[in-house]
Formats: sequence, C-alpha cells, structure tokens
Amino acid sequence: MSETVRTRPDGSAQKPSEAYDTALLDLDGVVYAGGEAIEHAVESLGVARAGGMHLAYVTNNALRTPETVADHLTRLGVPAEPGDVITAAQAVARLIAEQVPAGSRVLVIGGEGLKVALRERGLEPVDSVDDDPAAVVQGYGGPELAWGRLAEATYAVARGVPWFASNTDLTIPTSRGISPGNGAAVEVVRMATGASPQVAGKPQPPMHRETILRTGARRPLVVGDRLDTDIEGAHVGGVDSLLVLTGVTTAAQLLAAEPKYRPTYVAADLRGLLVPQPEVVPVAAAEGRAEGFACGGWVASVRDGVLHLEGDGTDPLDGLRALCAAAWTEAGAGAGTADAEKALARLGLS
Repeated sequence: MSETVRTRPDGSAQKPSEAYDTALLDLDGVVYAGGEAIEHAVESLGVARAGGMHLAYVTNNALRTPETVADHLTRLGVPAEPGDVITAAQAVARLIAEQVPAGSRVLVIGGEGLKVALRERGLEPVDSVDDDPAAVVQGYGGPELAWGRLAEATYAVARGVPWFASNTDLTIPTSRGISPGNGAAVEVVRMATGASPQVAGKPQPPMHRETILRTGARRPLVVGDRLDTDIEGAHVGGVDSLLVLTGVTTAAQLLAAEPKYRPTYVAADLRGLLVPQPEVVPVAAAEGRAEGFACGGWVASVRDGVLHLEGDGTDPLDGLRALCAAAWTEAGAGAGTADAEKALARLGLS
C-alpha cells in the first residue's frame, strides 16, 4: 500500500498539550540554545505540564548524562528528573549491547554521557584501540574534542572493529551560532576509512525505540527544530510532530521540504503546544488568483513556479502554514521548489 504524502499542515481543535499524552521534546534549539532557555520555553512547558502532559526530553547530544541534563533543565525553571531524559548515548549503548558479548570493551570517542550509558549496559569504556575493544562508538565530545581521538577511532575502524555512532547531526546550535556537531566528526573517520557506522540517534529507529521504551508514551508528539532528525524521526516512527522555528530550520527550508521532512504542525516556539492549531483549507480560484490554500486570513497559491501570498492575516505563522500547503501540494512527493522569497518577506520570515 502506498504511503500518504502530506501536502499541508494539520489543524487541531484541541491544544496539542491536551491531544497528546507525551511531548518528546528535542533540547538544543527547542528548550535552550547554548545553555540558555529559549524565549517562552519555560513558561510554555510549565503550563503543558500543569495540564497533565508528560514531558520527556529527547536529545541526540551524547555528551552529557541524563542527570546533568535534568539538573540543567531544573536550573532553567523546567523541573526534570533523570528518567525524563532520553539520549542518543542510551540508544547506541543498547544497540551495541545487543551485538557484542556482555562485559565487552568499547572504545569511546566522546564524553561522559557515552561512558555512563555503556556501563549501564554492562560494557566497559576504554580509550585506546590497544585495549582490544569489541566496538568503537562516537558521540558528541564538545568543542574540546582532540584530533587524536578521531585518529584513535580511525585506527580501530581500519582494523575492522564494528563502528557505531550516537548520531550524525552535522551541526549543533549554540549561543554564538551554529557549530559542528557529531556528524562532522563522524565524517572525518568515514573519509579516512571508507566505512560507515551503525547510527542510533534521530532519525534512526533505535532512538525511537529507546524513547518509547523509557517513556511508555501511548500518543506521543515529537517537538523539534530540525527537519532531518526530529521531523524525519517522527516520520520513521509513525507519530505526529510539531516543528518550532527557534532552532536551525528556516521558513524557506520548511517550504522546500520533501515528504519525510514535513511536520504535522508548525509553530513559532513552544507556545504552539498550548493553542489549537488552525486549519488550512483549499480555496477555489478567483480573478487573478490560482487555486490555493487559506489560513487565518492569508491565501497562498503557486503561479508560474512562484509562491504568492494574499490577504490580511495578523499571524505570520498562519501565512506560513498556507504557503506550506501551496508549496507541498505543488511539489507532491518531491521537494518543494517554488520561489517563495517575496511571500516570506511579506511575513517577515525571509
């Protein structure tokens, strides 16, 4: 049976915080950036929690332990326990433990989060290929990751040691801008060896499995800022998603998304959890306007390969939702290609 292709964001008469039992929240670019809380995040999560929504924090960043992340969130004003945090380190540790004997040594290229997760699975972290590891694993090691650590991974992979990676995010948002992520370090080893690792983190299935096992979510909503990890991960897991525009994804990238990157809902920030999602509806062609899509006083259409936006809506996000419907419908199962520069400029989203 062919898969249904999403051609517009969904509407919801219920607030997402009431329609879903658990929010599976990404951290970097959603809750905080560079360690500081993103505007409206603390207040919005507090209201969602008070209303009965379970909040779980799902991160591809394997550097920190769940305890450290929970402490950080609590200091920001978002009370959290270690059990509320699911990391790619935990997912990759489970993946490795399923493939090597209990008690095996694992060469770790990364931080404390990876070492703790491996020990929880009965594996022994080591620092050198000379320790005869049964596997090598890479996770984000922070800005201080030494070049020699990448060389150590290369030596192990070149010798045929099974290679795993917590995640392959090429970038990570910080308070100073976008910096290289674990995926950039993985690419160094890949180019040096010609090999490819088994990857556990979003959007791969091991991360979704780890999340569901640890949270027990029955109707989860993935909340993230990245199309290629958060939204694709939700797509792979067959669950709904909310994209917030507080991280790496731009409005233009959203309009150009192919089906696996198209979210169920779109919001400016985490306040989107607390309000019903407006419906995007088809509208018939009118004089001077092709068939299009309306949302909140805006009407979007595609004419001669260009996205057009008309109307007098007050919320730019409604205009963006209408533009998504027009662009995604035009693209079908492909990536959106319509020129959107003028339409986005009108919304202040270019």
